[in-house]
Amino acid sequence: MSVTSLRTKLAALAATGVMALGTGVLAASPATASDQVFYGCASGDACIWGAGAPLGTGPTNAYRQARTYNLSNQNNYHYVKNNQTGGWKFKLCTGWNGTGTCYTMSQDELWWVDLTPINSVVVTP
Repeated sequence: MSVTSLRTKLAALAATGVMALGTGVLAASPATASDQVFYGCASGDACIWGAGAPLGTGPTNAYRQARTYNLSNQNNYHYVKNNQTGGWKFKLCTGWNGTGTCYTMSQDELWWVDLTPINSVVVTP
């Protein structure tokens, strides 16, 4: 690998981290593939853990069907895992019924995110 190529890759990695921090959402590397249970989150589900709770406690909310779900009383930082299969997405939206600004989680992503401004989630193929 050339020095220029390494510098380019490091710059791209740093820029991605800055952009993720700027949105208040930071994705972690997937710990397991979506075809397995992830700390109680079943394969095919998108899951939310309790505010500030460690992953070992298991999720408090799980979503499987393709539709929009309104949230209530989901404040502060939570782990959110898109453990769906088939490339399905999980969106966190600031408005009710999937409106407002939406942040899209790809399959296998795990985020530590402040859900205070999030009012709905959308499961979509």
